[in-house]
Amino acid sequence: MKSTISRDQALELLMKYNKESFHIQHGLTVEGTMRWYAKEMGYGEEEDYWGIVGLLHDIDFELYPEEHCVKAPELLREAGVGEDMIISVCSHGYGICCDVEPKHAMEKILFAADELTGLIGAAALMRPSKSVMDMEVSSIKKKFKDKRFAAGCSRDVIRQGAEKLGWELNDLFEKTIMAMRSCEESIRQEMENLGL
Repeated sequence: MKSTISRDQALELLMKYNKESFHIQHGLTVEGTMRWYAKEMGYGEEEDYWGIVGLLHDIDFELYPEEHCVKAPELLREAGVGEDMIISVCSHGYGICCDVEPKHAMEKILFAADELTGLIGAAALMRPSKSVMDMEVSSIKKKFKDKRFAAGCSRDVIRQGAEKLGWELNDLFEKTIMAMRSCEESIRQEMENLGL
């Protein structure tokens, strides 16, 4: 899997349609998480593809929340993004806002990890450190069970994602925490550099 656009072009594209720092930070977080997973899962040569899909996965969400994963193909095609990447981007909305099923390992991981990064990120903000560096799986298990905490993060999607991967929930939690640790500092620096 090869990307048809560079990482810089992808970030520019994300920022063209997303102005809120929350959405930009989420894109950067999912990008970093996907890059870690690419290397961890033996797809290191596809790291850029995995990362750029992560960066762009919510490209249409801020401006077109009612058309999420429906408007994305149009925005991505206009920017010259290839059809394989468009399918990968849309696959994270399977069963929620589109019918593009995650098939490749990367798409299954994106489907599983997208919602989970939101839950883990919200849990990190509640910690004195405001960081995932000292986060444990047990903390996420408690937050996962509390339906009121980060209520917008779908527990059903996270469960389905783990099932699609053939993983236990604890394995998905542990790996995603490690993935987020790998990019937390670089995201903080990039957000600062972007003035956000």
